[in-house]
Amino acid sequence: MFLLLGLIKKVNNLDKQLIDQFIINALKEDVGDGDHTSLATIPAGTTGKAKLLVKDNGILAGVELAAEIFHIVDAQLKLTIFLNDGAAVKYGDVAFEVEGDAQSILTAERLVLNCMQRMSGIATVTDEIVDLLKGTNTKVLDTRKTTPGIRYLEKWAVRIGGGVNHRFGLYDMILIKDNHVDYAGGIQEAIEGAHNYLAANNKKLAIEIEVRNLEELEEVLQTGGVDRILLDNFNFSDLSDAVDMIEGRFITEASGGITIDNIRAYAETGVDYISVGALTHSVKSLDLSLKAVK
Repeated sequence: MFLLLGLIKKVNNLDKQLIDQFIINALKEDVGDGDHTSLATIPAGTTGKAKLLVKDNGILAGVELAAEIFHIVDAQLKLTIFLNDGAAVKYGDVAFEVEGDAQSILTAERLVLNCMQRMSGIATVTDEIVDLLKGTNTKVLDTRKTTPGIRYLEKWAVRIGGGVNHRFGLYDMILIKDNHVDYAGGIQEAIEGAHNYLAANNKKLAIEIEVRNLEELEEVLQTGGVDRILLDNFNFSDLSDAVDMIEGRFITEASGGITIDNIRAYAETGVDYISVGALTHSVKSLDLSLKAVK
């Protein structure tokens, strides 16, 4: 029914290999040895058209991914896009129409919807937070609190919503958190260990360290050797004091206990970034459906 092939057309702004593999694996999981309902009820060669109907208000995300899914399922499917990723949408909008083999459309349907609903929910919440931060110099970051197997998609949705990606995984940055500090024997030991490791392995990675209070911050400032300081679970007063102590010498990031209701106040302390795990772990999917056009 579908082809387990790489994309022929050029993919813009995507990690082509990663996206292709995700789609192939997801189709294997869903289709197995065949979409038997479609095969049983729809005569081979039947053609049709379907529309992606928006049933909620928010920010649309995943259109570009949907195009790739349809292409891998059946390269002959024709997609007419009316609304692109990042578009503000409302109930009743039609994002795109897909036309071609009816069995192929139905094979792709659930994967397209699952991805787009999740991504649009993330983009919507991210856009809301970005709007709350307007007028400050603070940017919102995602975290590694993502769904295993679809981290790339969730972080992509954050970007569509106007947010900024933090590290993608454990491999592309050194982030020394409280447990690392405790196991290493202290802040100075952890920072020195990070530098020794990078030198021994000929790696160039940014180093960030988490601090839990102003005393730990002072120790980091005396030790140096980091690029960013994560101020975790600081209240407004202490966060403001911390930003003043750092004096712009390091990039600052705040996390912990920050919600939509108080994020503006945290941003007004002057912190550079606020990381919000809820962007990817606690969002409500946007309601979308794929309906046949008769």
